[in-house]
Amino acid sequence: MIGIYLIGAFSIVIGLFFIRNKQLTFGLLGLFLVLQWILTFYSYNNLRSTDLTYFTYDSLAFLLLVTMSIISVAAIFHSHIYLEDQPAPPETRSIYYASIVLLITAISAGYLANHIAVTWIFTEITTLSASALIYHHRNKLALEGTWKYVFICAISITFVFIGILFLSLALEQAGSQDLSYTNLVTNSAKLNPFWLRLAFLFIFTGFTAKLGLVPMFTAGIDAKDKAPAPVGALLSSVLMNLGFVGIFRFYIVVANTPLHHWANMVIGIAAFLSVFVSTVYMIKVKNIKRMLAYSGIEHMGLVMLGVAAGGVGYYAAILHIILHAFVKSSLFLQFTQLYRVFQNKSIYNVGNYFKYNTAGAMVLLTGFISATAMPPSGLFVSEFMIFRSLFEAKQIIVLAALLLLLTIIIWAFGKNILKILFVPPVDFDDSNVPKISPWESLSQFVLLALAIYLGLNPPAELVELIKESIMLLPQ
Repeated sequence: MIGIYLIGAFSIVIGLFFIRNKQLTFGLLGLFLVLQWILTFYSYNNLRSTDLTYFTYDSLAFLLLVTMSIISVAAIFHSHIYLEDQPAPPETRSIYYASIVLLITAISAGYLANHIAVTWIFTEITTLSASALIYHHRNKLALEGTWKYVFICAISITFVFIGILFLSLALEQAGSQDLSYTNLVTNSAKLNPFWLRLAFLFIFTGFTAKLGLVPMFTAGIDAKDKAPAPVGALLSSVLMNLGFVGIFRFYIVVANTPLHHWANMVIGIAAFLSVFVSTVYMIKVKNIKRMLAYSGIEHMGLVMLGVAAGGVGYYAAILHIILHAFVKSSLFLQFTQLYRVFQNKSIYNVGNYFKYNTAGAMVLLTGFISATAMPPSGLFVSEFMIFRSLFEAKQIIVLAALLLLLTIIIWAFGKNILKILFVPPVDFDDSNVPKISPWESLSQFVLLALAIYLGLNPPAELVELIKESIMLLPQ
């Protein structure tokens, strides 16, 4: 099935790139979404099976694929609204739709990849497709953001490649050359510790560019700011999840070796620094999209702290990235409406949003409560389990410092959101404010409702799939 999916998706990408007719374009987009959901259902019906040698329909891939498919529908729908509101030349529109389909395809294949080199290949494809989307507006700022993204991601992907070379040297001692995750776990006890240590450092550092973690987090911040908001919804959710997959699948290998404690220390340091960096920037940031992007860094830091702590933290980490994807994508999608009202993304120039778009303001308020993990947010459950894992790992100092940093983030985030919602903007002419249909916010309410429901009342099957995703980790 993955072969049919890739051939079909790449054919649709080519069609979208060359076709300028709107009706045909919408038909191809609809066909792609059908193909995306067929792959999703197929992966569920064929759990634990292998396809084309290098792809596996395992629990983790399926969970993230479902998340991706849901968000993709909303992202493509709001892309249409975005391009209608900000008309672009036919060529630019074609590049946009072709690139967003290519991005979704590459991420989906990256989730399913059972070989670290295949994960690397599709991660590189996400860089190329995302770069075209970041440059959508064809202005100086977009060009600056694109080159910065390409430059940092090129370095990060080189790091991953070097790590793969070191990993192949580590595997030579086991008498094997198969770099599939399954084979690496099977031969984990035979891996050369010296080369494995180097491999982990390079691969972990490389994938932090996609995950949004120290040290490579800067690439994602500018990308989410300069890209159209529907693209930012994908970059801040499902693409970050691909970065998590790249690290987590290799972490399972390292966790089954004597380097487990050392790897936890490396991850823990990077994760805590990520929360610290996001706290510092959240205090002073006044760009709404960058504020949402730094919030994502905070959440990925929490996720990796849960992984480093172990125990229930493993379960919490996977639950958290799923819920976070729904919440953060909804906030970025809502930004398209906010920008249509104020034509500005500075917090200084917006305000009293409840007056101009009540439904959209409710999305922002609910999204803020969800993103800061305040009840009834589903993220409250996953964050609480991460705190519990840190407590059980006796990392009390880290836990105390983390709670302090998160308190500051909630204050900074809340101050800005409340200004957007309730404080009248200065020198704002509201005589020509566009009328926005409440129905445009429906997709965001659905995403937020999913995050709340899955966190507070997770279906038994979801729980089992998450447990299966972490069963190879030492408990």
